[in-house]
Amino acid sequence: MSLAGKVALVTGAAQGIGAATAAKLSARGARLALCDIDADRARETARSLPDESAEVFAGDLTDPEFPDALIADVLKHFGSLDIVVNNAGYIWNGAMHNHTDAQWQAMLDMHATAPFRVLRAWAPWLRARAAEERETLGAPQCRKVVNVSSVSGTTGAATQIAYSAGKAAVVGLTKTLAKEWGRYNVTVNAVAFGHIDTRLTQPYSDTPPSIDVGGRSFRVGLSQEQVAGSRAATPLGRTGSPDDAAGAILLFCLPESNFITGEVLTCSGGA
Repeated sequence: MSLAGKVALVTGAAQGIGAATAAKLSARGARLALCDIDADRARETARSLPDESAEVFAGDLTDPEFPDALIADVLKHFGSLDIVVNNAGYIWNGAMHNHTDAQWQAMLDMHATAPFRVLRAWAPWLRARAAEERETLGAPQCRKVVNVSSVSGTTGAATQIAYSAGKAAVVGLTKTLAKEWGRYNVTVNAVAFGHIDTRLTQPYSDTPPSIDVGGRSFRVGLSQEQVAGSRAATPLGRTGSPDDAAGAILLFCLPESNFITGEVLTCSGGA
């Protein structure tokens, strides 16, 4: 189950699920391209990996010009790209009647448009490399896309109308691209996460925590009561860790999943 010789791009790699995914891919021998808006934390992630094969590419994925530049820089640095994990994201919650156009668009831009642009930017190199490998090797090498969705995108979630719509769009993108890119021997799958312990779901007692993204501050976290309710609703009796989440992503990156494509794996402890 080695990934030696493979180059993997992980977005949102500075912390949480992205950092845990980078660690698992690196442990299997992959070289890592780490993308995040937080350059300092991304560099910390790179330094935490067991070798010096990781490179940081910092930028805002919702900037229309950044995904093209990102893929170009990754290919220039590594000369190849075999695995793309579209993990970057954040939440901007609120009841439907309080949602603004800006809130709706921000969630779609982050969770649907950014992965679309990253994969579209990869497409010209991917198609050319597949044609070259078909001619010289008889068939293209298998490459991988793993898109991160959420149970909010498959079952819905109160106060997450925009986030849920963005994550549902990820499922449509995944299933459609699996049909388009099968000819290039690319598998395209998604993981829909339930409650994973990250800064977005951190428990609080009194004042909700917040994160800063693009100059805005967003309320995150769950009350102690919400966390307890989530655990009670999960057959495994606990919430998931970033390492649990990264394990689900890794399954779709390994050669053992080379005949699995267009699937959405729910990683929620059975909730």
